[in-house]
Amino acid sequence: MTTTEAGGVTGTFSPRPGAAPLPRMIRAQAALETRMLLRNGEQLLLTVIIPTLLLVLFSAVDIVAVPTGTAAGAGRSVDFLAPGVLALAVLSTAFTGQAIATGFERRYGVLKRLAVSPLPRWGLMTAKTCAVLVTEVLQVALLTAVALALGWSPQGSPLTVALLLLLGTAAFSGLGLLMAGTLKAEATLAAANLVFLLLLVGGGVIVPLDKFPEAAQSVLGLLPITALSDGLREVLQHGAGIPWPDLGILAVWAVLGLGAAARFFRWE
Repeated sequence: MTTTEAGGVTGTFSPRPGAAPLPRMIRAQAALETRMLLRNGEQLLLTVIIPTLLLVLFSAVDIVAVPTGTAAGAGRSVDFLAPGVLALAVLSTAFTGQAIATGFERRYGVLKRLAVSPLPRWGLMTAKTCAVLVTEVLQVALLTAVALALGWSPQGSPLTVALLLLLGTAAFSGLGLLMAGTLKAEATLAAANLVFLLLLVGGGVIVPLDKFPEAAQSVLGLLPITALSDGLREVLQHGAGIPWPDLGILAVWAVLGLGAAARFFRWE
């Protein structure tokens, strides 16, 4: 570093001023998003406690008749319920929780300030999705432990399960960010909770899809929650290979959701 006659400073600085490398910015934002998510008690209620309670309740009490696929016995209903509750956990975290949190960040001006930072819009979405994945790892570990205690006997390949969960997360994350980035915070709060309840009932999570009229089944089968719960059930309950139709539906929703969010998301 040198000094000019006019008193100005020329040369190089250490550390050199400017934006950090993009991967480092995304990692830092993802770490911040994860800490904020785990500190939010209301979010934890939605993403952890509710799916766990549903798993325990519906496994212990015959509220809804579910197909077990095997002879009656202790823990058989949990073989049907556990994959659906895992799908519900992804829905609650990647869609409902993220949509509500991001919607209020947008309202309070948090996203407006992030908009003037070097972090691009897609980088913020990537960081938020990474934070969701960290939370989901904790959810899956807890729900798996509870389901095993209830007598669950999972089948299939863990890699296929991970692929389904990853695609489901991408699909729901894109839809949640699209909602949060286009609607007002209050509208996002109401809409996200309403969609959560509707998909809980009509997405094959707790109530088998064949309980609905045939005309409704063809429509419900195209929903991302149905594809995720059915795909997980095919692998974990029946030991099937790769459920390509369900993966295809999730991939389409992921592309459409993330693409629309990247295109229409508004910072304020």
